[in-house]
This record gives sequence, C-alpha cells and structure tokens, in this order.
Amino acid sequence: MAVHGWELDPYAVALTGTGLLIALVAWLPLALRRLPLSLPIICMAIGGLIYTGPYMQLDPSPVAHPYATERLTEFVVIVALMGAGLKIDRRFSFKGWGLAWRLLLITMPLGIAAIAFVGIGLLGLSTVAALLLAASLAPTDPVLAADIQVAGPLEGGEDNVRFALTSEAGLNDGFAFPFVHLAIALSLAASNGKTWFTEWLTLNLLWETIAGIGCGWMVGRIFGWATFKMPGDTLAKTGDGLVAIAATFVSYGLSEMLHCYGFFAVFVTALTLRNSHRDHDFQRDMHDITEQIERITMMLLLLAFGGAIVNGLLAEVGWVEIVAGLLILLVIRPVTGLVALIGARATISEKVAISFFGIRGVGSFYYLAYGINQGNFEDANRLWIIVSLVVVLSILMHGLTVTPVMRWLDHRHGREAG
Repeated sequence: MAVHGWELDPYAVALTGTGLLIALVAWLPLALRRLPLSLPIICMAIGGLIYTGPYMQLDPSPVAHPYATERLTEFVVIVALMGAGLKIDRRFSFKGWGLAWRLLLITMPLGIAAIAFVGIGLLGLSTVAALLLAASLAPTDPVLAADIQVAGPLEGGEDNVRFALTSEAGLNDGFAFPFVHLAIALSLAASNGKTWFTEWLTLNLLWETIAGIGCGWMVGRIFGWATFKMPGDTLAKTGDGLVAIAATFVSYGLSEMLHCYGFFAVFVTALTLRNSHRDHDFQRDMHDITEQIERITMMLLLLAFGGAIVNGLLAEVGWVEIVAGLLILLVIRPVTGLVALIGARATISEKVAISFFGIRGVGSFYYLAYGINQGNFEDANRLWIIVSLVVVLSILMHGLTVTPVMRWLDHRHGREAG
C-alpha cells in the first residue's frame, strides 16, 4: 500500500486500527447511553465504511467462511454467557426464575414451530432447512442484548424486563441446541437413510443437556472454591478478573470433550461461581473483564458483518424474505412471548417489553454455521441470507427503540433511568 511515494506498513495500519477499535469499545457505550442508537448499529455502519475502501480485498461474508464463522461466534457467545451469569444478583430458584422458564418452555417451542411454518409455507424451504432456520432464530441473543440486560454484579437494576431477558438469553442457547441437532439428524437421514430418533433422544436431548448442567456445576464449584475459599492465597486475592475467562474455557472445553452442551455448562458455571461468594468485590472484576472481551470481539464480528452487507450479502433479498423477517420479529416473538407471560407477575407494559425485545444476533449465526457444517442442507446459502436479514432488522429495530423504551419503563415504574 503506497500513498504519494510512502509505503504504508500493514502492521502499523493494523495497530492503528486496533487502537481506535479499543478506544471505541470504551467510549461508545457511554456516548450512546442517552441516544436512540446502539453499539451494534454503529459497528455495522463502521464495518460498511471500512469495506467500501479500495484496500479491503478479504470477503468477510459468513457464506464464504462457515467454519471460521462458527468458531468466532462460538467464542463470543461463551464469553457473553459467562458475563450474563456473573451479573445476575437474583439467586437461582425455580420459583424466582419463573419468567425465564415461561420464555424457555413456552415461547421458544412455539416460536420454533411458527418460524418453521413460515419457512415452509412462505419461504418455500424444505422441512429440515426450515427447522434449522427456526432453531437458529428462536433464541434471544446474549451478545447483542447488553442494552436490555441487568446491570453488573451488586449494582441492582434487576427489574422484571431486564432480569427476564438476561436469564432467557443465558439459558435459551442451551435449550435451542436439541432442535439444531434434530435438524442435522433429519438432514443426514435424508441422504444416508440412517435411523436417527434413538440417538437424538438419548444423546442430543437427554445426555447432552443433563451432562452439560452437571459439568457446568462441577467446574463452577471448583473455581468458586479456588477463587474464594481455598486456604492461603485464593484466586480472588490476585485481583485478576481473567479468572472468569479461565473458568469459561475450562467449562466449555470439558463439556465439549464429554460431548455435552457447552453453552449450558458455561452459564451454569457462571451462576455457580457467582453463588460461591455473592457479595465479594472480585465478582465485579470477573464480570468487567468478560464484558470488555465480549465487546471487542463483538465489534470485530459486526465490522465484518457490515462489510459483508456492503459486499452483497443481502443482494438476493426479496419481498418474501422481508415479510418473513418482519413476521418473525414483529409477530411471532411478541405473540409467543405474551402467551407465555399470561398470569405472570408483571405489568402489561413489562410483558410487552419482554415479548418485543427478543433480539436476534451472534447466537443465530453460530447455530446456523454449526448446523450447516455438521449437516447436509441444500438451502444453505438462502438460509444465510434469511438469518442475516433478520439479524440486521433486529439490530436496527431493537437498537433504535431500546433506549427510549427502557427509559420510559424506568420512569413509569419509578426507577432511576440507567
């Protein structure tokens, strides 16, 4: 790269860009807190501008790099799950987490069925492709939903809306995985004729769920003891919040070696680690480092996503895809959310907000990439287009409304606006 006879060192350019990115990570959340804009919107816009330049030759499209997409989104999601688990002040209980169970056990299955119906009836997808689409788009994303989650450890802000969406985002990634595996099993059975039901039921549904919870609890107990209760110099005395990242990697790595759901394991590890000493200031240190790493990696992904859009990722989108995306975000999620919250202890305005803010994002990209890499789907390219469209619509729609809506709710319920 040369400018007026001077050679620009790519390494120096990369360092400069990285420094600016980190500065934006630190500053933008503060600058945007009172504006009807979100960090993901800004990241996509910056990515689009970067990739319109003449020197960006790399194709950032997830279609071109499905395996890299799977691994990068996987990393961001597990870090976000650790952060979500550490920030929840409310002790885990089946009764106290009633809003989360309603969203998981009612909203998600109804949403998967409805999205699959739209995929088959409106989009013309095959049954297995529609099921993978539905499983990918049903979960609320733990990464892009930071603006509607609870505050950090010991900071409060656990109203019904923020708690419900944080706990749902933490748990529903694990609940969606059996449906992703069902789509994979059906796609492979269609091509090789193998029986699939017994393996899916015993391995993918029962073992991977139960073992994931058990693995996460075990790792959380061990790290909780080493961090707060071990005789002598505990990990908390180091003051280094990277302990949370260590727990994230150990939990996810062990769960993968045991062939169980790592997303479940990481979130359960976070809850167990938090419960080991709920009021210790080191909880903030662990949460803060996970949040910083999550923001940096999220911004990198969204920069690439913005570049992919500029490079034509959504060029083949038609009115059918747009109608389907709007149905998923404006009809299916809100209606299934409101159905699940019938009889719940929350005001009407809170129920509407919980049902509306089912943000789709990085988790959807991970599930789709994982399904396509593991299965046999003829509609893979179209699935990428549809999921990308829904994520763009979600980022724009939810990003533009979250600040005014949450401020209005805080004012209505007599809370200090955050």
